[in-house]
Amino acid sequence: MSSFADQLKAEIARIARKAVRAETGALKKANAQYRSEIAALKRRLSELERTLARLAKGQGERAARRQPGNEAEAGATAQGLRFRVAGFANLRKKLGLSAAEMGQLIGVSAQSVYHWESGKSRPRAAQLAAIAAVRGLGKREVAARLAA
Repeated sequence: MSSFADQLKAEIARIARKAVRAETGALKKANAQYRSEIAALKRRLSELERTLARLAKGQGERAARRQPGNEAEAGATAQGLRFRVAGFANLRKKLGLSAAEMGQLIGVSAQSVYHWESGKSRPRAAQLAAIAAVRGLGKREVAARLAA
């Protein structure tokens, strides 16, 4: 009888292993599919992050092209202050000032004024604010400030 019981037990174990193998096979297949989907999502996320970083850098470069220099100048652009070479030269001519006098009003050297007008350099944020203040002055006010 031991022989029959052993055979029955072996048969039951074989059928159970077959059923477990079928179940775990489906689970292994689903697991592999999920892992590949997760890897694809990770690749897509890293690609999107790189694109976002490139776009953010591009925005910063555009702001720097408009207003080269440091981050404070980007803030000045955000405040609506901008600098045009022709506009600055016209302002100085309209007020009838030399480069040295214009520099004295703004608080910079005459050489800086020449460089700005020739397009070799651009004013910093603090200087943009001073230029904006001078832009609002008339000839008499400018003469009074230079005399003081």
